[in-house]
Amino acid sequence: MKLKLIAIIALLSGALMYSQNSEVDSLDELTPEMGKNIIKTNVTAYAFRNINLTYERVINKKFSVSATYTFIPKGKVPYVESFLKGEDLGDIKHIDMSYNSFTLEPRIYLNKRGFGRGFYLAPYYRFSKIDMSNYQYEFTTEIVVGGVPFEQKIPVDMSGNISANSFGLMIGNQWILGAKQNWVIDFSIIGGHYGFSNGDLVASSKGLKLSPQEQADLQEELNKLDVPLVKIHATANENGATAKLDGPWAGLRFGLSVGYRF
Repeated sequence: MKLKLIAIIALLSGALMYSQNSEVDSLDELTPEMGKNIIKTNVTAYAFRNINLTYERVINKKFSVSATYTFIPKGKVPYVESFLKGEDLGDIKHIDMSYNSFTLEPRIYLNKRGFGRGFYLAPYYRFSKIDMSNYQYEFTTEIVVGGVPFEQKIPVDMSGNISANSFGLMIGNQWILGAKQNWVIDFSIIGGHYGFSNGDLVASSKGLKLSPQEQADLQEELNKLDVPLVKIHATANENGATAKLDGPWAGLRFGLSVGYRF
């Protein structure tokens, strides 16, 4: 009889504890202080003119889903002169570029508190697009004057775009702060993605009609452009050339975001 009574008490105690824990979790999830919506922005990205906004929706204790849009307005390549010098810099410093991306990211929170807090793993998908213009490029052709061959540089104005679809994984930690637990700090420690890209390139001779030999030289040079891992398939005409680009795409992610939870 005593054993049965002890067993009943143990079961009731366990059920009560489970009920209390469930109630705490439920309250923790539903109270205004722990809202399910988070708006934030990566403040470190603004150093690269990267305007961005993320919306995260907390699903339950362990899972959330976020969507991020980033935009770099048209302008010079950020900090290009810090990475390239002399001949390597060339006319690249004059290029105008803009960038857009959309990232869809489910998150898995691994700590006990959860609900958008703590250490997380985040597999993600990203679509990216880069637009480029005002790239002054010179290709080399050969002319013959009085039976003597000479090399001649012919300028073309290049523009184009490239888009990419990639998948990756990120790790990070997110804190919920403040008296009302509604301020957010999200530290994206490190992430990486890999995928494939394709794009179009247009080389304009700016009104100069190219001879068949000049067209052949331009096409050959474009096909041999030293772009790591990217294949270029160019077709020249008397007004310049068009080219298709394709190849792998990779990138890294990191940063510090601040936001508000409601």
